[in-house]
Amino acid sequence: MSVLSLESLCLADNDSPSSAEDLDLEDKWDTDLEVDEVKKTSKDTSTAEIYLQACKLVGVVPVSYFLRNLGTSTMNLNHHGLGPPGGKALAIALVTDMHITNLELADNYLLAEGAGYLLEMLKANFTIQHLDLSNNHLQSEGAECIAKMLLDNISIKSIKLSGNGFIEDDAKSFADALANNYRVKELDLSHNQFCGRGGEHLGQMLANNEALEVLDLSWNHLRMKGAVAFCAGLKVNVTLKHLDLSWNGFGNEGALALGEALKFNNTLVYLDLNNNRITNEGVGMLCKGLEANDTLRSLMLAYNSLTVEGALALVTVVKNTPKTALEEINISNVLVNENFVQLLDLTCQEHPSLEVQYGGVGGFIAKKPPKRLDPMKVIQDYLDERKLRLWDFFRKIDKDGTMRVPVADFRKAVQQSNIPLDRYQIEELIQRLDRERTGMVDYRGLADTRKQMMRDHRWQLRKVESRQKKEKQKSERILKTFQSAVEANTPRSSMVMSPGGTKEDSSGPQHFSATPLSSWHHIVMSNSSRYSVTNLSSEHIHLPMLGGSTHQRPTSSPTMRSYSQPNLMDDSPRYPQSKPSSAQGMLSDSNPNVDHTKLSPTSNHLTRSSPALNSKQPDTKTKTTKVKKKKKRVDKNST
Repeated sequence: MSVLSLESLCLADNDSPSSAEDLDLEDKWDTDLEVDEVKKTSKDTSTAEIYLQACKLVGVVPVSYFLRNLGTSTMNLNHHGLGPPGGKALAIALVTDMHITNLELADNYLLAEGAGYLLEMLKANFTIQHLDLSNNHLQSEGAECIAKMLLDNISIKSIKLSGNGFIEDDAKSFADALANNYRVKELDLSHNQFCGRGGEHLGQMLANNEALEVLDLSWNHLRMKGAVAFCAGLKVNVTLKHLDLSWNGFGNEGALALGEALKFNNTLVYLDLNNNRITNEGVGMLCKGLEANDTLRSLMLAYNSLTVEGALALVTVVKNTPKTALEEINISNVLVNENFVQLLDLTCQEHPSLEVQYGGVGGFIAKKPPKRLDPMKVIQDYLDERKLRLWDFFRKIDKDGTMRVPVADFRKAVQQSNIPLDRYQIEELIQRLDRERTGMVDYRGLADTRKQMMRDHRWQLRKVESRQKKEKQKSERILKTFQSAVEANTPRSSMVMSPGGTKEDSSGPQHFSATPLSSWHHIVMSNSSRYSVTNLSSEHIHLPMLGGSTHQRPTSSPTMRSYSQPNLMDDSPRYPQSKPSSAQGMLSDSNPNVDHTKLSPTSNHLTRSSPALNSKQPDTKTKTTKVKKKKKRVDKNST
């Protein structure tokens, strides 16, 4: 694509057609225009003339719809097959247009070249506010052009870029361009190819941008790490109101991260999660965020793998959360049961504005049938409780002691006993003890299988524990990735410690959540309880100088103590070359007789030495020895 400039979009004097050529325009171009329709006003006529000259210059057929609708605020040229030359002719005509505010050019195969002409036109045209370039095969080259335009343009408020084949790195271009753009309110990037790294860049865009209110990312590939990173940016965003994430495959991992984001986000009003592979488990994680959110009004969850359990969880959250703002829940593919309908009626009494769209009544909660106990284990437990042997139990029917009895006798003996076995368990036991269908039951298998049953039981326990451990590790890994993404997306200058965070033991590090500075009061906190906010009034803490700033020397006071930051990672004593000026000044003022050379090597740290106590220690030891000698003399005299 050649280098573009405004001069390239202007018509030269010699490019204008002669009067004879003007008379033949209708014959050369097959248009359905009427002369009266084209000549409306002098300004519109000039725009039409410029467009006709531009079409002749680039060699394309003029679009009659454009000429007929000059002077209107909306110009809909979708599906006209303009191509790059047609885009150039249109751009030349729009340089001086002052009427069109909404320009729709979807599905015109403009490519990056045609989009470049139009974007160059926007440097001179400040009237167009809404631009639709969807389905024009712009790809990465077009994304770069649009990103450059967004850095300078001050008029575009809404831009649609759906279906242009944008890839991962293109998301970074948009993130950089929108970081400092405060004009664009609506952005459509649906039907593109954003995946993992694309989700990271889009998350950074949300964290840095303070203008976007509507964002459409439907029909992309945001899942796993990409979904988690995107939700991290959503957590700290303060302007977005309408978010469409449908058809992305977020999964339960994305639902977990989204639930964490909703705990802190207080601006989002509409959230579309249709067809995102979210199950009942994911809805449970999402509900944890809904419990703390008081701004979300519409939640779309249709075409996910939900059942009545997930539907009940959503309605229960609304019922148990008085401050919730939810007014619309869409689970239109879920069949519910009567319990759900009753719960919804009770919830609507407390929240009259709530509307839930469900598939109909007829669903049921899938319950697993109760697991039938192993009949061999039941018999073994029965015998262990009564301290019996197999021989003691079967000796009435096994008179020969061969541990083999007929099937009929075995069945009758078990039925007449108090062993808690039903008819199906007894038949299962007979089949296992008489595999070859000989009609004789060898009940020695009951004793032989006891150890095997114990091994199977332990194996089942280990299997359950392993599955629970893996699920826990997976959730912790997702949350760790989410927190790392939050810290990466949030500027350090706008990070403070969340006062609502959970406190751990004072001996360990305190974790904090990253939140924007505007949402919290600036407070000072310390890892040690000894340096709390209340104690800071009487203690001055020396911190490293930042940005070359100088500390003012505090006034000396006997009640004021001075400390510097300790180095807790180094166990070896350090001998400082010089003492801090504040420490020398206060020590000299408070106690001029103290010899500073007697201070401990760690005087610049939190610990302080006491030379007076150290000098008296030998005296105390000698006194104690004299007392002991006197006691010994008294004992000798008494003897």
